[in-house]
Amino acid sequence: MSDEPTNPEEPARPELFRAAVASLIGTRVRAEVHVEPLRPPQRLAPWSYAISADVRDADGDEVATGRLVLLHDPDGVEAWDGVLRLVAFASAEMDDQMGNDPMLPQVGWSWLTSALVERGAAHRAAGGTVTQTTSTRFGDIHGPQTSVALELRASWTAETEDMAPHLAAFVDMLCLAAGLPPEGVTLLSPT
Repeated sequence: MSDEPTNPEEPARPELFRAAVASLIGTRVRAEVHVEPLRPPQRLAPWSYAISADVRDADGDEVATGRLVLLHDPDGVEAWDGVLRLVAFASAEMDDQMGNDPMLPQVGWSWLTSALVERGAAHRAAGGTVTQTTSTRFGDIHGPQTSVALELRASWTAETEDMAPHLAAFVDMLCLAAGLPPEGVTLLSPT
């Protein structure tokens, strides 16, 4: 997906936004994560760009999914405390033990905030919600009888146009939610 205007009457994209999009597009992520552009929301800011990120396990099954939207308003938005805002959504099914932990929402939020700090993603004005849901299947619906899912909705203001650490932190959070080990760590299986 190009960040070039499709309408000849549309003004050229601001350089700050172009640089931010270029840094998103140029960010390499771990092999278990598939990232691709999405149609961005049109009314949240004058300029927007969006990607999806899906985490797959060793069998190729999707274990977590997310969206990251970059918003830019050259005039700034008071609630953002800046001109570049990231909006994230993540969803992952949890294993029974973790999924039933009453502290899961706090842990899920800490996965994001810690990842932003650890990746050096300079930010401010972070806020969001974490939802823990339990679903029970009945009748002919396939899958486990009961499953627990975590959904995170968050936004924060980036302090620079370098989106690489923000995307890396978002991917780290998704991988943690999916139950993957940290990048470069291989889990040993009992023999």
